[in-house]
Amino acid sequence: MSSRPAPSPLAWSASWFRQRVARADRTTAAAVCVSLAAGLLTFAVAATLFSHHSANHDEGVYLTQAALLLGGQLEFHAGPLADAVHPWFFVEDGGRLYPKYSPVPAATYAVSMALFDEPRVTLAAVAAGNAALVYLLGAMTAGRRAGLAAAVLFAASPMAVLTGATFLPYAPTTFFNLLFAVAYLRSVRDGSTAAAGVAGVAIGIAFFARPFTAVLFAAPFIAHALWRVGSAVAAEGLNLPTLPAPVRRHGLTALFGTLFVGVTLAYNLRVTGSALTFPYQAFAPMDGPGFGERRILGHSVEYTPALALESNGYALWVLATRWVAAGPVGTLLALAGGAVAVRRWRAGLDLFPAAAPGDDSSDSLDSPHSPDSPGSPAFRRTAALLVAGVVPAVVVGNLFFWGTHNALATLSDPADGLASLFGPFYHFDLLVPFSVFGGVAVAAGARSLPRLRARIAARTGSDGSARAAVALVVAVALLAAGGAAVATASEPVERNAAIDAKHEAAYAPFEETEFEDALVFVPTPYGEWLNHPFQGLRNEPGLDGDAVYALDRDPVEDFAVLDAYPNRTHYRYGYRGAWTADPDDRVTPKLEPIAVRSGSRVDAETTVGVPERVDTARVRIETRRGEGRTTYAVSDPDAGDPLAVEWSVGPDGVRLAGAPNGSASIDPAGDVAVLTVTLVAPDGSTFTYRQEATVRGVDSGRVEVVWPPERSVCRLVTECGSEGTYLPDQPNEHSEWVVFETAAETE
Repeated sequence: MSSRPAPSPLAWSASWFRQRVARADRTTAAAVCVSLAAGLLTFAVAATLFSHHSANHDEGVYLTQAALLLGGQLEFHAGPLADAVHPWFFVEDGGRLYPKYSPVPAATYAVSMALFDEPRVTLAAVAAGNAALVYLLGAMTAGRRAGLAAAVLFAASPMAVLTGATFLPYAPTTFFNLLFAVAYLRSVRDGSTAAAGVAGVAIGIAFFARPFTAVLFAAPFIAHALWRVGSAVAAEGLNLPTLPAPVRRHGLTALFGTLFVGVTLAYNLRVTGSALTFPYQAFAPMDGPGFGERRILGHSVEYTPALALESNGYALWVLATRWVAAGPVGTLLALAGGAVAVRRWRAGLDLFPAAAPGDDSSDSLDSPHSPDSPGSPAFRRTAALLVAGVVPAVVVGNLFFWGTHNALATLSDPADGLASLFGPFYHFDLLVPFSVFGGVAVAAGARSLPRLRARIAARTGSDGSARAAVALVVAVALLAAGGAAVATASEPVERNAAIDAKHEAAYAPFEETEFEDALVFVPTPYGEWLNHPFQGLRNEPGLDGDAVYALDRDPVEDFAVLDAYPNRTHYRYGYRGAWTADPDDRVTPKLEPIAVRSGSRVDAETTVGVPERVDTARVRIETRRGEGRTTYAVSDPDAGDPLAVEWSVGPDGVRLAGAPNGSASIDPAGDVAVLTVTLVAPDGSTFTYRQEATVRGVDSGRVEVVWPPERSVCRLVTECGSEGTYLPDQPNEHSEWVVFETAAETE
């Protein structure tokens, strides 16, 4: 008896895969290679070009949702801290925070997070699966050579690569749509009940993920199923014990699809409290399909049919010229493939004629006996028409949704808006018919090469010259297509690379810091949202990870967060510069430890540097919510000598030692004490040191101060926001004479 241990599941799977590849014909093996290459390319792009996520902040929403699902939760339970930890595109409801999106895409990312601790594995798997399914769809439509070419065209499309390398829902939803299409056609071609069930499950999941997208893609298939069911009932009647085969199969597809519609409505009921209210509607009721006023957050548009035609027309133009494989070359191939199909159908010919003996590229299952028989010309015509039907369904359907208009940002400028980075992603499913019919054209061209070689040989009398000429034609075509592909992809790749470099610089302090039981306050450049823009700073489902991230907001709210996490190490994240969507607007980050000083009084000293040619230094202290202020002036401060300013915070307010008779009161619930030292030159120009300390009064005559204060240095103005943030650890960011030190003692 053998003592060898049983192989591991992974080793067994690898062995099974190698055996299957060894038995596969050349075309199928090539399709497997294309699919694997698509997955590897997507993973590489995700890990490099989007190493810190993209400019589309929805990525953070889906990854946060995936973490919630892994934690067995559908929402955060933040209670009174909900506003402080409110992630981007989450709905707040009585202390609950739930995402506006369906959990299906997030669930696909959660699988690879659980298995590999790397969600990008899902991106690779989806990309490989999409390429494989496009191959199968193309093979059923026009033969395996056409399917192989279609898979290459799909995998090489810039929109498939860039959108597929981000944690967004479009590529995963297309995966389920493609699985539905392939399974549906298999059920029609082979009379397979199992395939019909798979089709129903697939389109049901797609509906759960993105209902509008799934309905548009499935529309031509639904119409075909209704026609087949109606024809079968008219021909055979509706005898319940023995239903006609089309009724059974399409009924099963409809049953499983409807079950997932029920799951979707049940999810709505659980999350929003109403089965018919989707989470996105709870977030922004005017964000759905339709015309008239459309609104989300502070952005609104009067969405008219004319605007819809203009926006979608431009989106289609951009898609056809920039975002399919090789840009206009890929579009011309798709149009040529459609023309080939129409010409052959009008001539009564099969879309893919029978292969010569020994040619392994054909389905080789042609049969004239039934229009539904495996591989019949009528079936291939039906498959091609259904794939083609996706185009009008997606194009017309998206006219009713204003999302395309928003993604384009500035119409007529292909370098603006999210569409400039990922393509018109609401039309992502159009890559399927573009690729399939492009594959038809490539296969037709490949079949014409022997005839071309024969003609050249007949004219030149040399078969060798004919072979060389044909090889030259193929090489030129490949070079032209490759050049076009590189040209169309280079611009969005460069734009995304610039954004990733900006993100990398902004996250540098977090790469250098290892958190353990930390609380980090983050700024709010785009309003009071976590992960907008800082997607990498995400909270764990229990709001109890190694680092908890909270918004840096009003002093009362900040103290509430500090009270909720008193035993953690506290940090404040900030940066010098203005955060904008422009990748060229870089910021210099700062991650600063902070602590709460508590006592009956906090005495502080602020020391600032003074340059040459300063007439006066004006010192002022005030509070944001309290009353009063106190000031004094220093005439002819000594250039080169630091100027020390003493001040204090107590229950009776904030005081300046240089103006003992004046004070500014503080709001006991929370306030900000603002100290400014303004240096005035003879010509009237100024330079201001500004610091803002978060303070509050507590019981029994004590005060608390968050230390150190936020500091900034401003030219010509006394307040300059983040553009003047003082960076104590980076002296090269300031003039050499700039000194800004502060210290405090607690009584």
